[in-house]
Amino acid sequence: MLTRLAEDLSMAVTVQDLTDSLDLARRATLAITLREAQIPRSTCSDTCQPGYRKSTRQGEPSCCYDCVPCSEGEITNATDMETCIPCSEDQWSNQGRDTCIPRTVEFLSYEDLLGAALASVAVVLAVITALVLGLFTLHWDSPVVRANNRGLSFLLLFALMLSFLCCLLFIGYPGKGTCKLRQTVFGFFFTAAVSSVLAKTITVVIAFKVTKPNSKLRKLLRPSMSYHFVLVCSLGQAVICTVWLITSPPYPDYDTQSITGKMILKCNEGSPIAFYIVVSYLGVLAALSFLVAFAVRKVPDRYNEAQMITFSMLVFCSVWISFIPAYLSSNSKYMVALEIFAILASSSGILGCIFFPKCYIIMWRPDLNSKGNFITKHTNIKT
Repeated sequence: MLTRLAEDLSMAVTVQDLTDSLDLARRATLAITLREAQIPRSTCSDTCQPGYRKSTRQGEPSCCYDCVPCSEGEITNATDMETCIPCSEDQWSNQGRDTCIPRTVEFLSYEDLLGAALASVAVVLAVITALVLGLFTLHWDSPVVRANNRGLSFLLLFALMLSFLCCLLFIGYPGKGTCKLRQTVFGFFFTAAVSSVLAKTITVVIAFKVTKPNSKLRKLLRPSMSYHFVLVCSLGQAVICTVWLITSPPYPDYDTQSITGKMILKCNEGSPIAFYIVVSYLGVLAALSFLVAFAVRKVPDRYNEAQMITFSMLVFCSVWISFIPAYLSSNSKYMVALEIFAILASSSGILGCIFFPKCYIIMWRPDLNSKGNFITKHTNIKT
């Protein structure tokens, strides 16, 4: 019994020593941890990761700084960089500001829904114009076609068809050739169309205002004079466009400032003054057509084309007056889309106001397509 008692006592002493040793170890570890925590750090700021730059705090040691994110279009690709690196013009910074990635290229293309829609409308309107031209050809000698110089009507329809098709030059990649042709082709064909309208208006004025048989102005009723008038007006626009192409032609350009992270491919007009001269030239012809047609809108004729011309020029002027401020305030591909829309809308106004009433009479009211319905005692219009 004494022997067992001694063994129990020895085991108790061993357990107590082990517990004391563990306590001592814990205390030593805690002391070391506290001692390390009290050691001062060599810097007062953490490391700046890629995408950030160091910004020194004023009045503090150089080791104290803030980590500032790089601005858009700039990156840092290493730690603790003091300045951000700007990306090249054709690249942009990613979300983390640590890598330059290619910019998104944007232009009005045929693959784009907007570009495809505008191209489709242009082709459809050109086809409709060709159908009207074919209808007038089939009824070449009918009174409704002969009214107010049918030759000018055919010339106007042909110019309108080409005006619709020139919209296709504005869609697609802006290369050197297309940039030079866009505005010049549009300006020439549109001038031919508007000058044809003006010639038709002048024909109405002369026919109803000049009543003396031997008047010199009556010689202007000859179709050849109307064609010469259209030719002179068109040549005037051609000279303006030629000077524009020689002195400061349009060229392909890009814009990286308007939209963040995108590169907008566009045609630089070269000389903005030349562009506004071309548009102003068209505006003057359209305004003259409107004023002259408005002045003779009440001529004594059963089918008064002057009224139709007045409405068409009113639509034309309204579209282009609205276009200029919208064009100047827009950017990217929508600027090109606005000009295409203005071309389509104004050309459609001329086509609809002048020719659809005649098509209605030819197709659905043939009883009105007679000489008696188009010529009164005051009418004396040559074809």
